Amino acid sequence: MAAIPLTVRGSERLKAELHRLKTVERPAVINAIAEARAQGDLSENAEYDAAKEKQGFIEGRIAELESKLSNAQIIDPTELDAEGRVVFGATVDLEDLESGKTVTYQVVGDTEADIRSNLISVSSPIARALIGKSVGDVAEVQAPSGLREYAILDIRYI
Repeated sequence: MAAIPLTVRGSERLKAELHRLKTVERPAVINAIAEARAQGDLSENAEYDAAKEKQGFIEGRIAELESKLSNAQIIDPTELDAEGRVVFGATVDLEDLESGKTVTYQVVGDTEADIRSNLISVSSPIARALIGKSVGDVAEVQAPSGLREYAILDIRYI
């Protein structure tokens, strides 16, 4: 399996979720299954079916997280020597040249991308347009609404 790029913060989030699933969620669903079994006939027991379904989801998510973490290539943005260029892990302040709005994004791996948190995937169109650029450069991004241009205002490695 190929290496999965993760920032330090993204790795910590996955580890925290894995810990919660193993120490809180898994024991809770095991107890729910035991309680449902104690009620007798399992063929028409909705609580048992729901608990087994939840157990399957939890076990699947645990396996997925363990796989991602075992194949992770953890990159610490604070230790990068990118010579002022946008690279994986960089936090970038942009200005939309058409609207004048500013936005801040951090370029992260596919696993930790979350646009609501301004974390964009390294494989997204905007990140691909930004990679390798410096402060003052203009990145052209082909968006569904057409060509968008962003001026790079600042680049940080935090």
